[in-house]
Amino acid sequence: MNLAAGNARMSVTEKLWRIRWAFVLLLCLIAGVGATMLYSAANGSIHPWAVRHGARFAVALVLMIAVAMTDIRLWLRYAYAFYAFALVLLALVEAAGSIGMGAQRWIDLGFVNLQPSELMKVALILALARHFHGAHAEEMGRPLRLLLPSILVAAPAALVLKQPDLGTGLMLLIASATVFFATGVRLWIFAAVGACAIGAAPVAWQVLHQYQRQRILTFLHPESDPLGAGYHILQSKIALGSGGMFGKGFMQGSQSHLNFLPEKQTDFIFTMLAEEWGLVGAAALIGLYSLVLVYCFAIALSARSQFGRLLTIGLTTTFFLYVFINMAMVMGLIPVVGVPLPLISYGGTAAVTIMLGFGLIMSVHVHRDVTIGRHGEDAF
Repeated sequence: MNLAAGNARMSVTEKLWRIRWAFVLLLCLIAGVGATMLYSAANGSIHPWAVRHGARFAVALVLMIAVAMTDIRLWLRYAYAFYAFALVLLALVEAAGSIGMGAQRWIDLGFVNLQPSELMKVALILALARHFHGAHAEEMGRPLRLLLPSILVAAPAALVLKQPDLGTGLMLLIASATVFFATGVRLWIFAAVGACAIGAAPVAWQVLHQYQRQRILTFLHPESDPLGAGYHILQSKIALGSGGMFGKGFMQGSQSHLNFLPEKQTDFIFTMLAEEWGLVGAAALIGLYSLVLVYCFAIALSARSQFGRLLTIGLTTTFFLYVFINMAMVMGLIPVVGVPLPLISYGGTAAVTIMLGFGLIMSVHVHRDVTIGRHGEDAF
């Protein structure tokens, strides 16, 4: 009996034993921190944010386990179909999406507002991992070999930037570049693309929306408009600094509870956490995120198939970008771009997407002994 056949006949119980439950517990712990901070944000009430956060995480957790139990070869087979589905949803946003906070990013389904750009973060990595599965290193030195995957990246990135959503667009590009690098794309190609990007910077500046240009200028000089464009980041820095080493105490943050801190339940929730729990609390959360990254990279290293390895690397990079961009944004290290903090910030589509990505990573681990031919011929 070969390894692939053996895994195809694995029972549900055997697959459940292969799931890293310590990893699942770690995710539950982070989500618990999120529910606690949302309880604080609502001044000691589970409504409206904490209870919904917990309910969404419970649903997403069940989804993650279901995805983890699904044979990795099934995800290989339908990778392009999932990508096409997400791309169609992005096009629908452009045609008939709902508008919120000045951007057209959502599809109103009645019971929930779906943000297709979040789904695309997973779908794009799936498609790229499928495309590069079985590719030889020498093929990566040929630019024409990279034409199709470049189109796979450019199409959703262009639609997302048009919404406009600069943060998500950058995340798609950076995560895709990581997959390209892990595949073995030559460094001179990255250098050439980087040079072209630098040369196109003046044109890109003109293409940016006025509010996006203002965010960049505010990032460079936040004190120039302390009551206007620079208000968010200045209040965030004040809250971060006032937390000190051990914080002001649970629900005792002055900046957040006196409503100086904007969007404390979403984009700036890390600032509220640091104000209430100080440097120690912020470092503890960063430690939990670091453990998640270690688990994910360990799964990538143990993957037998190139598809599983690339999929895990791409999704892990996406998770890292969520964490890094949000924390760097509230510290004033990068412009404000509106990226939520994973499993902490209030939000529906982003939380489900993140857990879907973890489910795929866990599926790679559960089915780590599965062997897949270069062209996916063993995928059922």
